[in-house]
Amino acid sequence: MSVILDPTDERVPVRRTLAERGGEVSGTVTLLDISKPRGNVLLDRLEELFNEQLPDVEVKRYSKPTFAKPAPEELRQQIKEESDLVVEGLAD
Repeated sequence: MSVILDPTDERVPVRRTLAERGGEVSGTVTLLDISKPRGNVLLDRLEELFNEQLPDVEVKRYSKPTFAKPAPEELRQQIKEESDLVVEGLAD
């Protein structure tokens, strides 16, 4: 069983379960950089892995203008229309 650690408050652990996985990855995967420092490092590596291990999957990259605000509506709609799966890069 996997354990999810919550960095917000370790005094009282919160029990969480992993979401069900949908099976194989196919179609278009969007990697969304929310513009936090080093998030691009994670997404760069994920893109390399997708390209190496799943060459039939198309990978697209997008960035939010700032992590402090939600993505602009136009960007959200574009991602929704073009993507089968979205991965957000959160880092500091």
